[in-house]
Amino acid sequence: MQAVILVGGEGTRLRPLTVNTPKSMVPILNQPYLEHNLDYLKKHGIKDVILALGYLPHRIKTYFDSVGEQDSHLTYVVESTPLGTAGAVKNVEPHLHGEAFYVFNGDIVTDIDLRDMYTFHKREKASVTIALTAVENPTAFGVVETDNNGRVRRFVEKPGWDEVTTNMINAGVYIVEPEVLKLIPSQTFYMFEQGLFPLLLKQGEKVCGYPSTGYWIDMGTPEKYLKLHHDLLHKMARDGRDGGVVGGIGEGCSIHPSVQITGPVLIGKNCKIGPRVRIIGPVVLGDGCQVAEGSVIEGAVLWEGVHVGAEVNLKDSILAANCRVAGHCWIVGGCVLGDGVEIGEGNRLGQAIRVWPGKKLEPGTLSF
Repeated sequence: MQAVILVGGEGTRLRPLTVNTPKSMVPILNQPYLEHNLDYLKKHGIKDVILALGYLPHRIKTYFDSVGEQDSHLTYVVESTPLGTAGAVKNVEPHLHGEAFYVFNGDIVTDIDLRDMYTFHKREKASVTIALTAVENPTAFGVVETDNNGRVRRFVEKPGWDEVTTNMINAGVYIVEPEVLKLIPSQTFYMFEQGLFPLLLKQGEKVCGYPSTGYWIDMGTPEKYLKLHHDLLHKMARDGRDGGVVGGIGEGCSIHPSVQITGPVLIGKNCKIGPRVRIIGPVVLGDGCQVAEGSVIEGAVLWEGVHVGAEVNLKDSILAANCRVAGHCWIVGGCVLGDGVEIGEGNRLGQAIRVWPGKKLEPGTLSF
């Protein structure tokens, strides 16, 4: 089977992390998100993948050209203007093989059983099958009502609590029969959620919901991106790694004997960690990170090449590639620093402050 991955969006909810990096290439456990997604598909026997590209497409193609396609066959299709979720799939139609195919939104991480979903789809003879996942607060999403046989009855966008009849929402994974594509206008912005799916119901086509109890998260905000890392690191620790450094320490690292590590922690290659540093997981250090004497890093994600000065406190925050944090700073409470940000000595950042790429904060400018 084939899969289409929708990776054309600008990732505006994830900014400033996505100003210079397409959302599909932000690192998850030091590996681009899209690479994780391709690995997931391969585990289910899906190696023929079409990437529906839009924003910064060269960054994606250049990366996979450099590392190879890792047993997947990738087809790149770039849209000249935003086409929406369904419009993007219509745009790749010439590359489809004329049989049922998967569609994935480009900002979800899940372990839904794709083989079982396909069996369900064929058994029900559906035109489209939508993977469903349960959430605690369905009022923040579009819920999908189904009958006892799994056939979709209606879609309700962000219902009030008095309207809630189910907590099952669209999980952003679909199986689509090729005949459905004729209903999607060419080179037009058109959405599955507000356009195609309601139209199929109106025409009496069979749209089914496949309920899943698997892991699912929309990593499209910094808060969810950080939570995803915490979830994955804890899972790695539960799956048989020790409670310290999960996945080992990357080659070329220099870690002072006095460093205290409380896992789960992932440390990339060529990192340098100085005396009396404390790392309190869940934490990820990207390749080439440097942490100077006496600093504390807790619950944070650092991309590659981040330099942290002495006596710095980093907690529950995200620092993109090549950030520089001078000594005696505090960066806590969900802060997000874009790539190449420089924080001068003695600054204190909190309350989920976001700093755009390349900005320089002079010493002592901020104090919460």
